[in-house]
Amino acid sequence: MSALPPQPLSPLDGRYFATVSELGDYLSEAGLNRARVEVEVEWLLALTDRSLFGTSPVSDADRTRLRALYEEFGADEIAWLKEKEAVTRHDVKAVEYLVRDRLDSLGLTALAELTHFACTSEDINSTAYALTVQRAVERVWLPTLRSVTAALAALAVEHRDAAMLSRTHGQPATPTTMGKEIGVFAWRLERVIRQLDAGEYLAKFSGATGTWSAHVAAEPDVDWPELTRTFIESLGLGFNPVTTQIESHDWQVELYDRARHAGGILHNLATDIWTYISLGYFTQIPVAGATGSSTMPHKINPIRFENAEANLEIAGGLFATLASTLVTSRMQRDLTDSTTQRNIGVAFGHSLLALDNLQRGLTEISLAEDVLLADLDVNWEVLAEAIQTVVRAEIAAGRSRITDPYALLKDLTRGRRVGAPELADFVRGLDIGDAAKERLLALTPAAYAGLASRVVDSL
Repeated sequence: MSALPPQPLSPLDGRYFATVSELGDYLSEAGLNRARVEVEVEWLLALTDRSLFGTSPVSDADRTRLRALYEEFGADEIAWLKEKEAVTRHDVKAVEYLVRDRLDSLGLTALAELTHFACTSEDINSTAYALTVQRAVERVWLPTLRSVTAALAALAVEHRDAAMLSRTHGQPATPTTMGKEIGVFAWRLERVIRQLDAGEYLAKFSGATGTWSAHVAAEPDVDWPELTRTFIESLGLGFNPVTTQIESHDWQVELYDRARHAGGILHNLATDIWTYISLGYFTQIPVAGATGSSTMPHKINPIRFENAEANLEIAGGLFATLASTLVTSRMQRDLTDSTTQRNIGVAFGHSLLALDNLQRGLTEISLAEDVLLADLDVNWEVLAEAIQTVVRAEIAAGRSRITDPYALLKDLTRGRRVGAPELADFVRGLDIGDAAKERLLALTPAAYAGLASRVVDSL
């Protein structure tokens, strides 16, 4: 058997590449290196802007050319770094050499020694990771999560009055509306999105062990903590002033836990929609040219929701691993975080793939209200709750001498189907006031959804 040409090992880089490729602009190795170059260049500019060590602020033209090093970062830089890292065996050092090389090309060799000045690799890395993760989340992943949530809210409003039988513990229960049930997911996701919006993206820039030791040795009269705070905040990040050699990653732990939480809610949505499809509550809209089964022509499989379910499980496992690993670093530093963080993009990739499937899947289903109503019409026993509650109210008001109305209704309905005529005869024979009796006789399972429609207004 002949060997295949080089193939992507991950389906995110193969079968699903088109769906998740936008994340690669930030959470790939190249995206990380571009951000590293950005941090190195902006740090050099921060130092020269303050005329430290005999320098002067660079001209506007040179500032533009320096920033082009990361703004126009591309294939040539990727190849250069790959070749250099093969020699240095150190990715951040290769980035430093790239910046130095480009300074020479720009005629700015005099600034070379300010490249990576007083930095440990983790000053560059923590800042670069914060930038790439922030941009990937805020520009790609979170907007897609918002779109799915908005689609759910729209469906909730559309189906707010579509009465359906509830199934608590899988058994017929007090009716609700499909809109309210979908609205529950939108509400849950909106809450997590607010938490994600409030999250921090932190970086440190305090040297080898978080003490600014080299900075102070080079220039003791500079307020280095304030300078580095201003620098980090100028990049749109939060500053962590109290660290070891690494930024402690707690903001990442919080982010991945929230992303996993959102994924858990979406997983619940996917399995519920799948179940509603299996019950016939939703019909699937045929897609022209698509095949549901290789042997059964009639089938339309709920593949969007199954794909989402599986990818949310993979993403959730990865997010959990990221959070549990990154929360710990032995003493001042170990390298477990280095290889772990290289999987951030994989976690968000599987999550984004799931979101894409949900987004598509929600447009490929149609509510079968006739099925919902038929299901309600054969489960009149769910009105037992209403009857026994009304009887209790009548007893409390002194209009009934019935004892233990719950037991009375349990004897009538538990474990058996009760039809509309039988239930009406039962109500007519109750010792309750005429107004209460009329309300109960007018009640149907489809009309027994309480304030479900109003609940949707909470979205």
